[in-house]
Amino acid sequence: MLSNSSSVDILTLSSLDLQPTYIYPSFVFGTLLYLITVFCNLLVLLTIAVSKKLHKPMFILLLNLPISDIVGATALFPHFLFSIITESRLISSEACITQAFFIHIYGTGNLIILSAMAFDRYIAICCPLNYNSILTSQNLMKIIFLVWFLNVSMILTLFMLLFRFKICRADVVDLFCNYPSVLKLVCGDLTLNNNYGLFTLIVIMGVPLVIILYTYVQILVTCMMTNNPDGRKKALQTCCTHVLVFLVLQINSNAAYILHRSQSKLTVLRKAFGLSVILFPPFLDPLIYGLNTRELRQCIIMFLRRNSLIFVSCFWLS
Repeated sequence: MLSNSSSVDILTLSSLDLQPTYIYPSFVFGTLLYLITVFCNLLVLLTIAVSKKLHKPMFILLLNLPISDIVGATALFPHFLFSIITESRLISSEACITQAFFIHIYGTGNLIILSAMAFDRYIAICCPLNYNSILTSQNLMKIIFLVWFLNVSMILTLFMLLFRFKICRADVVDLFCNYPSVLKLVCGDLTLNNNYGLFTLIVIMGVPLVIILYTYVQILVTCMMTNNPDGRKKALQTCCTHVLVFLVLQINSNAAYILHRSQSKLTVLRKAFGLSVILFPPFLDPLIYGLNTRELRQCIIMFLRRNSLIFVSCFWLS
């Protein structure tokens, strides 16, 4: 677990302002949402892992998305649900920093993974004859390694710079712990932290945006020039799916960050955008890809049919 030598050991998260009558319904709803999110992402993960038909670069890259989504959901929900049912918003400084670290691993990971998937679609549609020679198994593993190396190294450096300071304030301004809210708790000269934070923001937000824009403009041009209507429809459907997932994450992340940096008084809006970054993508990603990607949808149905008896047996045994 990540730790920080701090003078303040117990922090207080922003109040949920739940009426007593809404506590148990909120807890039940949140628990169901978390279980559905984890189940759907595990379903996509296991389906790709066991279906040889899906052992293609596109789906191998997609395999990383549910992993990242599960990390994000698990970083948020357990403590969030615990705080609802106990009506306590207290959290230890170590737990807060750990939660913030894994939430940023999730957010950064999703953006980089979606960029890698955009590159895959660009090669598949714009350079189909060279697809197999470019995206070999070896190169695919290099891309996946690079995705997680860049993700972990950038976020780890961000938090290592934070460990130089002591936490001297106890009130977290958000509903959960994230880097901007934790940074507001420390005392000291934060110039280096702010500069590196701005650098990581440009890299994490800017580079994926440029890659997505460039690849999908090229894909759109290629699709418009093709004489195969079915191929054009399939390509555009796949790309629209990627763009939708990317925009949901990018817009919410940027809105939450801008409201943080601007010291905006729109605290409710900032909290809503911040929470939506972690609630919606992990829940929607498996549904969007599962419903819109024909090959994956068919394999999921086959996987459920083959294993339905196992699921039923486990349910009755439990």
